[in-house]
Amino acid sequence: MRAPVEGAGRVRGLLLVVLAGVIWGTIGPGVSLVHEASGLGPVAISAYRAAVAVVVLVAAFLVTGRVRQRWSAARGQWRRVGVVGVLTAAFQLLFFVGVVATGVSVATVVCLGFAPVLLLVLDCVRRRRLPAPASAVTVAAAVVGLVLVSVAGGAGDVGPHPGLGVLASLASGAAYGLSAEVSGTLSRRLDTLTMTTAVMVVAAVVLVPGGLLLTRLRGEQVGTTDGASWWGIVYLGVVTMAVAWAVFFTGLRSTASGAAMIATLVEPVTAVLIAVLLLGERLTPAGVAGCVLILAAVASLGRRPTEPAPAPQ
Repeated sequence: MRAPVEGAGRVRGLLLVVLAGVIWGTIGPGVSLVHEASGLGPVAISAYRAAVAVVVLVAAFLVTGRVRQRWSAARGQWRRVGVVGVLTAAFQLLFFVGVVATGVSVATVVCLGFAPVLLLVLDCVRRRRLPAPASAVTVAAAVVGLVLVSVAGGAGDVGPHPGLGVLASLASGAAYGLSAEVSGTLSRRLDTLTMTTAVMVVAAVVLVPGGLLLTRLRGEQVGTTDGASWWGIVYLGVVTMAVAWAVFFTGLRSTASGAAMIATLVEPVTAVLIAVLLLGERLTPAGVAGCVLILAAVASLGRRPTEPAPAPQ
């Protein structure tokens, strides 16, 4: 009975990671709506989003009890918590730098495409052997699909500093992939609320002052009097950061980090579908092909793991 149980747990974990990716897919449309209504830039919105997430998570942490026990457990893992928190903040800030410097399409493809490739290479180095053909095909299909979806997303413009943008996006993708790698172990040592709260507090320490400082340096607007925009930021903080990361960390308990990086590529698919269904944008044949490739890659993860399931800690 052990194999079916483990298989069911792996599928459940994969579905949770996919759910997190779907939720993250609402970030782009949400940020766009807030920006249009308030004039706030994406970096400032990201900073306020992180602040909202921390307030909600800390309140939940205090209300649900066992504060001393949970705090002691988090302190016992402070190195991993710090690493995951800093990497989570770094990948977000660097991604925004990449977007500003080279455009949304290039930054998205480089960042999200590099993360699963990096983890596949690191796994090969660790095992000292080439990847299994099925794993290589899955990653390749996902990355090609990402390219097609990003191009179909309409952000074909190139920013003023493409070289800097590509480097920032590569660094963002590396931080994203490595944060998932470290998070896998941490998620099996801390309960979800404790881990999410601790990691997001560390991330907010970087994101809030860093984001607002970057906003100031770029001469952008720091605040707004538009009430609806603040409600939009509350949604982004509570749902797309606090809830989505909690779901993602829970899924990582039984999902290998490389597979998780592929599963979260449903994020750009979700964003494109929202743009088509709710914002009146047109989905091109390339976009359709990209969505199909990504979904096929994710579905293949459910049939067989691209790498061994993580061992219990």
